[in-house]
Amino acid sequence: MPHRLSSRRSVLGLLAASMAAGSRHAAAADPVDLQLVLAADVSRSINEERFQMQRQGYASAIADPRVVRAMTGGRLGRIALTYCEWSGAYAQRTIVDWSLIDGEESAADFATRLLSVPRPFAGPTAIGEAIRFAMAELARCPFPCDRRVIDVSGDGTNNNGPPVDLQRDAAVEAGITVNGLAILTAEPSPFNPYHTHPPGGLDEYFRQHVIGGPGAFLISVLGFESFGFAMVNKLLRETV
Repeated sequence: MPHRLSSRRSVLGLLAASMAAGSRHAAAADPVDLQLVLAADVSRSINEERFQMQRQGYASAIADPRVVRAMTGGRLGRIALTYCEWSGAYAQRTIVDWSLIDGEESAADFATRLLSVPRPFAGPTAIGEAIRFAMAELARCPFPCDRRVIDVSGDGTNNNGPPVDLQRDAAVEAGITVNGLAILTAEPSPFNPYHTHPPGGLDEYFRQHVIGGPGAFLISVLGFESFGFAMVNKLLRETV
């Protein structure tokens, strides 16, 4: 009798585990209104103070009630979101993996997880590789959607890896929109003035080489102090 009871419990346990797995699979297959990759520059031109302002700016913007209403205001009421950081050609990392944002609780949870992960690296600036990595993230997103957006922030030009135009064009060809947030600085970098202040300005560089695709747009912000405010405005435009 004890043996039969134990076997029955085992079967019920396996059945419950199977049902739970099926439930998780079904949730992961839920379609969304938008697949959005937030790709943040953490190259060496961004010191630790600027890095912290940038991370906090992303987190506060994602959890902002106005942004949450925009993210959940579509036909399906939810989007898929992931956040990665990038630097040189071999330095890209997913910080918060694909998550379903369907309300204030899930947005706040995403923001909390984002703030809990240490900075992964600080090196040169490979925007093209960042776009390539973001495209791979979109390819593995478990939440189906035809609307796919890569959101790239950065404070300098591409100075490592392949030309950014090639990867941007590949993304556009695949039907992906690449938006940009150019972080402008008052003074040029003492080590490479062209990197932060190219001819025509960094915002014009982003317009010509980084953004592209249906409805692509650029937002510029002067300094990291206003990064969070700019990101709120950017996410409001991207998620409506």
